[in-house]
Amino acid sequence: MNPARRTTQAATTALVLATTGALLSTAAPAASAATTCTAPVYTRQFFANTTFSGTPKKTDCDASIAENWGAGSPATGLPKDNFGIRWTLTRDFGSGGPFALTAAAQDGIRVYVDGRRKIDLWKNVTTTVRKTVNLTIPSGRHTLRVDYANWTGNANVNFAYAPRTSATVDKVKPLAPTAPTVTYDKTTGKAKLTWAKNKEMDLAGYRIYRRLNGTPFSSTPLATTTATATTYTDSTLPVTGEKFAYSVRAYDKAGNESAGTADLTVTTVDRVAPGVPQDVALVGSTSSEGMRIGWSTVGGAVSYRVYRAPEVYDGVKYVPGAYTMIGSTSGLAYRDTSAAENKGYYYLLTAVDAAGNESARSKAVTGRLLDDVPPPAVTGLTVTPTEYGFEVDWDANPAQDLAYYRLYRGTLGDYDEDGVEDCLLSVAREYLPADRTSLTYTAVSDSYKYSALLDGEQGCFLVDAVDDFGNSSFKWTGEGKTVMADELDMRPSVATPEGSPLELTTTNSEGATEGNLLNWTWSSTAQETTGYRVHRWNPATKAYEKIADLGADANDYYDTDAPRDTTSFYWVTTLAADGTESVPAGAWAVNTPAT
Repeated sequence: MNPARRTTQAATTALVLATTGALLSTAAPAASAATTCTAPVYTRQFFANTTFSGTPKKTDCDASIAENWGAGSPATGLPKDNFGIRWTLTRDFGSGGPFALTAAAQDGIRVYVDGRRKIDLWKNVTTTVRKTVNLTIPSGRHTLRVDYANWTGNANVNFAYAPRTSATVDKVKPLAPTAPTVTYDKTTGKAKLTWAKNKEMDLAGYRIYRRLNGTPFSSTPLATTTATATTYTDSTLPVTGEKFAYSVRAYDKAGNESAGTADLTVTTVDRVAPGVPQDVALVGSTSSEGMRIGWSTVGGAVSYRVYRAPEVYDGVKYVPGAYTMIGSTSGLAYRDTSAAENKGYYYLLTAVDAAGNESARSKAVTGRLLDDVPPPAVTGLTVTPTEYGFEVDWDANPAQDLAYYRLYRGTLGDYDEDGVEDCLLSVAREYLPADRTSLTYTAVSDSYKYSALLDGEQGCFLVDAVDDFGNSSFKWTGEGKTVMADELDMRPSVATPEGSPLELTTTNSEGATEGNLLNWTWSSTAQETTGYRVHRWNPATKAYEKIADLGADANDYYDTDAPRDTTSFYWVTTLAADGTESVPAGAWAVNTPAT
């Protein structure tokens, strides 16, 4: 606090607010102007009495209450004894919380919060008296008033109020930041957040959270700012065309965090190119139809650009010349009708997304004008579920240049716009001779065949005809007649328990006489046993039944009596000296029809 100062008639009536020191008004206001002090600065009034009666002798602004006048007068025109000084301020305490009020004075001091007395040291004393009061101040605006009286002798006064920031004391969350906004600069790809400064006196700073649209906010903030910050620029946003949301939260020195602001959303520019086209394939066609190129779908692409280079000889080998773009398409195939007959060309592709981003170039393919007319679609496809898999039959394809058939098997996916469930196909058998019109499709066989347990899953099949030049209707159109079929559920009704000391594997029978081969090993260090017992599931009795007892040195068994054309399920146990069996190890095998 600074003592009041004399002013001249020419002194300005404006208030000068100093950043340091106690006195914030260096000039007395004109008689017709009221003194205005902005919180947290106090309005200070000087009285020539201790009852604060009458018109104040002087009014100014004071940044803090901390004075020692000794035996002198506090201001010109006031007596050195029997005077009073009153400080008042009204401010916003934000969310409020626990505060400490600290007072010291000689002589008397009284402290009020919203007109209610919290400290009362009101008497003439010969030494400085002190008192600290802890209290909770509610959220919002409140008025502090400090009355000081000096009757005789030395005069000094100190008062301060401050939040209590211990985490064990302060459990009050700050208020959520207000007036949040976000702007997005499409040129730089940066998002700038702004908000209004919180009113809490114990504010430590702000935490910025970001989430991808449709996902929750992380428990870890994207960034943390100081208590004085009211902006944050995010320069780490992915430029992927996605929508992001921000939330700003305030936190105090006790670690309490406010609720978040309402989501502040931005949609980023898309500068990420789509993936490179894959599975690019080219076949020759007739000169009247041109060259045709096909490729796989690229996620996010809305079109594809086709580039062509002529085949040139560099003195050693044929290489591509300069590439030029010859066209674009939104489909997965392109026909080059400008290619010359019997002339070599190189083709490559790029994918383009909705934002115009172009991918890197694909691998090049080369070819000459040859046949590109695919065989007719396969007809007469039937799929019959069996205990070993499926029997697949179809009509012979009439194409004169038929090279082979390709078998696809798939699972059911999402429903299309017509309410029909999609069939997600993948190659199950790459090559089936052109003279074949049927296939025994077993649960376990070579690498091209289905190798999962028959458990009643619903699936779909398609047979595609491929000619000498690799042309096929399904490859180029992506459309074909699929047949739905449900697997038989061959699983036993008795589950194999866990905890067997053995590990059991099976090899499926082949041919008319060979049986299913069972092999077992100890899952850990071998233990003592008097032998092994082999069981096979009997669907008729719904039980695993013993089919063989083997010696202690055995580790495999051929089940030549296994039922044909079906799936068999096995248990193998170890035998103790008293004849008891261990927990079984389980496996299954398929005895397929002889071919």
